[in-house]
Amino acid sequence: MNSLSSHVLDTAKGKPADAMKITLTDPKGNTVQAITDQDGRCNQWQDTVFAAGKYCLRFHTGKYLSEHHGEPFYPHVDVSFVMSENGGHYHIPLLISPYGYSSYRGS
Repeated sequence: MNSLSSHVLDTAKGKPADAMKITLTDPKGNTVQAITDQDGRCNQWQDTVFAAGKYCLRFHTGKYLSEHHGEPFYPHVDVSFVMSENGGHYHIPLLISPYGYSSYRGS
């Protein structure tokens, strides 16, 4: 069984990015909206069953960057990834700053 979590960290501030909207798109094109908590974490995807396939997390960074760093350079960041059958837990962190970002498969 697969599961998914995410964590957004603001590397310019050295703090979690709280209250950031994230949209999950599943292999069938269905979407689920979620919001990062005070620790910048998110694992609430309603009743999503994570079958094997291609997924996308859209981090809506524009509002957050605007509120914390001025005019945003990145209105959103899309991270596409593939879940395999029985792939276990997928953790997709996003490290964001006003002019850069990175992501990786965490644990």
